[in-house]
Amino acid sequence: MKPSAELTLEHAKQATQKAVRHLLGLQKPGGDWEGEMVWCTMILAQAIVVRTITQRPYSHEDEQAIIKNFRVTQSSEGAWGMHPESPGYVFFTTLAYVALRLLGLPADDPMLAKARSWLQGQPGGVKGIPTWGKFWLAILGLYEYRGLNAIPPELFLLPESLPFHPSRFYSHTRLIYLGIAFIAGNRFQAKLPEPLLHELREELYGAPYEKIDFSALRHVLAPGDVYVPISPLLRRIYDLLALFERWHGKKLRAKALKVCFDRIIYEQKSTRYQGISPVNGLLNTLAIFIHDPNHPELEPSLAGVEAWRWQDEAEGLRYVGARSNTWDTGFVLQALAEVEEPDQALHTAVQNAQDFLDKAQMVEELPDFKQYWRDPAMGGWCFSDGQHRWPVSDCTAEALGGLLSLYEHPRHNQLTRLDDQRLRQAVEFILSRQNADGGFGTYERRRAGRLLEMINPSEMFGQCMTELSYIECTASSLAALCHYRRHHADLPGGDIDRAIPKAIRLLRQSQLDDGSWPGFWGINYTYAIFHVAKAFRMAGISRNDPALVKAAEWLKSKQRADGGWSEHYSSCLEGHYKEHPTTQIVMTSWSVLALLEIVSANDQAIERGILWLLSQQQADGGWPRQAVNGVFFGAAMLDYRLYHTYFPVWALTRYNQAITVH
Repeated sequence: MKPSAELTLEHAKQATQKAVRHLLGLQKPGGDWEGEMVWCTMILAQAIVVRTITQRPYSHEDEQAIIKNFRVTQSSEGAWGMHPESPGYVFFTTLAYVALRLLGLPADDPMLAKARSWLQGQPGGVKGIPTWGKFWLAILGLYEYRGLNAIPPELFLLPESLPFHPSRFYSHTRLIYLGIAFIAGNRFQAKLPEPLLHELREELYGAPYEKIDFSALRHVLAPGDVYVPISPLLRRIYDLLALFERWHGKKLRAKALKVCFDRIIYEQKSTRYQGISPVNGLLNTLAIFIHDPNHPELEPSLAGVEAWRWQDEAEGLRYVGARSNTWDTGFVLQALAEVEEPDQALHTAVQNAQDFLDKAQMVEELPDFKQYWRDPAMGGWCFSDGQHRWPVSDCTAEALGGLLSLYEHPRHNQLTRLDDQRLRQAVEFILSRQNADGGFGTYERRRAGRLLEMINPSEMFGQCMTELSYIECTASSLAALCHYRRHHADLPGGDIDRAIPKAIRLLRQSQLDDGSWPGFWGINYTYAIFHVAKAFRMAGISRNDPALVKAAEWLKSKQRADGGWSEHYSSCLEGHYKEHPTTQIVMTSWSVLALLEIVSANDQAIERGILWLLSQQQADGGWPRQAVNGVFFGAAMLDYRLYHTYFPVWALTRYNQAITVH
């Protein structure tokens, strides 16, 4: 269908039926939907390092699949970047280079020759690799620990009342630095074969390794890799810690390492050996090996890393940064719940999806969670299938929203439902993540102020030191709470009805003067408006409310001549809207869904958006993959590979329902 064609309800319904059939065909045997969440090659490279050190090599078939992934992700310049559309980074390229050499590729392999040439052309070369890279090279004897700005394990012995104590860090950050502190605190260095060790030192630095002054490189960073420069305060702290590393007491270090290792073991056991992410899972696995190569938790931890594996013929073997089973399934259910006349295939699909969510919800509390700086988990859903037991506010909210949407659909009245107690537990979990300002965090409530960002040691990522009140998490949580209150009484004490106005107030205060909201987990203003519009309408806020009117005006001002919308990932980096040169299916779907909450379904902007989506639909009912659409910590872009499938389905099902009612 061409964009200029006249939009009719019949055309839209036929396209929707085809799209729904395509979406149902993507359901997994377990009842969930999951698309790959594409990030970068960092985790794959680190997995190779850990497998090499622990002497658990990949099979020949796996090695070939891994090499294929490095080949298809290498840029034409020879580098690897932060994400699929990123320029090259010294950090990611160096790790990929070393990993491929560990797999046995010779230095003159064309892929490695191009990578080496690119690295040599960067200011400072490998010497400017960010601190995380210095750490991984030091593990392999390719960098000296005296040149590493590291967090010492003694930091985990400090009084928890201190405002910069690790217990206040963002969960991912806290757990990553727990592993780094243990490994660096041991000054562990693997024994690479002598020829390979000397060859790699020469290839990476192009100068005699023994003559490099690594102490002078602690603050040297490749300019293209830096998102958050080392602050003057952090530089002074680093300099003091460098002195501490030279003079620390052995007994105190031993005590600190013991405390860190205890927390590492708890994390592995409590997450069923997966870790909160493969990043800290790999660090923990290596820490266990360093502590004892025969430790009983080592083999389960090595196996747990494989839970993050993703493999296909086109792109080979890699590891995802997260598994998105519950996240994707929650949105799919909300899209399918808009189908007015579901057939038997759809009935079966949503029942199977509900059964998946039934099994994935946290129904037991973790033992000793407070002792290990965890918040209550009961009632929550994780981003993934729930196995690692790190539930999240908005994942729980979208899963709950999907279930409630099905339960109120008159044609799904035969659905086997979660009982009211389970729904109430989900609500209690969501409420437990509300911050004092009314906004919602992700894994935990906020534990520290923004000043903690002044000592952000990651260099490549921003806003990663503590939980915040995120626009999207707040909107998702608000929508779920209001949706629940449509059909259920408040909790004892009126907790829900107290939480709702606080969340609304936070969202109103966060709206920018132009009518948009800044996102944090998606790209970017378009994504945030989609969430807020849905939440405000679920909360009963009028379409004529000034905040929503301004949001609709903003969206209409960004509509392209072809009827669609687009937003470039650089919006996240630069802090203002940047248009993508190509109209995007995902952003168009978000915009249409937001506008359907605010304006009439026959508004010209909506009709043009729907027409454009119809014009891009493929013969199988799906839509083509396009640009990155997600983000975390400001600079790390993601490609959620099911977004381009279920969000346009949702836009169409919502449009069909709205235009019929109209």
